Amino acid sequence: MKLKLPNRRRALRWFVILAAVAILALYIVMPAVFAIVVVFPYKESVGAPPAGFTEIELAAEDGVTLKAWYAPATNGAAIILLHGAGGSREGVRDHAAMLAENGYGVLALDMRGHGESGGTTNRFGWQGTRDVGAAVAFLRERETSNLIGALGLSLGGEVLLGAASAYPEIRAIVADGATQRSVAELRALDSERPLYRNFTARVMYATVQLLTGQDPPKPLLDSMREAESTAFLLVAAGQDDMEVRFNEMFAATLGERATLWVAPDVGHTRAFSRYPEEYEQRVIAFFDAALTGPATEPAP
Repeated sequence: MKLKLPNRRRALRWFVILAAVAILALYIVMPAVFAIVVVFPYKESVGAPPAGFTEIELAAEDGVTLKAWYAPATNGAAIILLHGAGGSREGVRDHAAMLAENGYGVLALDMRGHGESGGTTNRFGWQGTRDVGAAVAFLRERETSNLIGALGLSLGGEVLLGAASAYPEIRAIVADGATQRSVAELRALDSERPLYRNFTARVMYATVQLLTGQDPPKPLLDSMREAESTAFLLVAAGQDDMEVRFNEMFAATLGERATLWVAPDVGHTRAFSRYPEEYEQRVIAFFDAALTGPATEPAP
């Protein structure tokens, strides 16, 4: 039996309503919910410091209290170590031990709103440059030389890349799993420039701005270009196509100042756990060449 015309109209009306609800959920509600998660004040717990490290506390320029583990250098150079979004220094425990075993001083920091540090949570790290500044100031005061490098995972890598131009004291940066944290950074990839590709990201970032009162920081590529004396080691997960494309773009932009390692058959920030020996060799060789090699001279 054929549907009567009114039933057809009713069915069409419900189809249009359901389609509109689905579009609204996909393009508005879901990115807005994700933005709420980004600023939700969940903090990962932190255990006792690794052997040879002590618990310390430092203050950012805006008064936010930051907690960290610190081990002094035995080779004259120190590394700022930053975790990923929603994590804490607990997530870089093995990285800290690896760097310390190779003679490097290590300052493993809980970024604001993470771990045991104060401040409001923003898992895009838009205020992270201030945290990097506090770490640089601490190391310049504590270490006998001014040889400073940095290693960051995911968000930590993005924060370091974004702070590179503000703190040229950081001569060498390892960014493991860095991609983007704002619309401007997303649109640096040609494939993400059309509105249909970045609309949900625009909603998400706008919601974060509304909830936090914060603005996105300087785009990563601008900061990296301006950090003319900084060397970069970029690590990308071979199983993450977007991550690979971002890091290929970073490396192509920076030229000889950047080295790219696409770790095969690994997911986001899993290169160290999958290839611990190669990861250590690459990272330590990079820092040795940039910070402790024969041509290195202390910064004034």
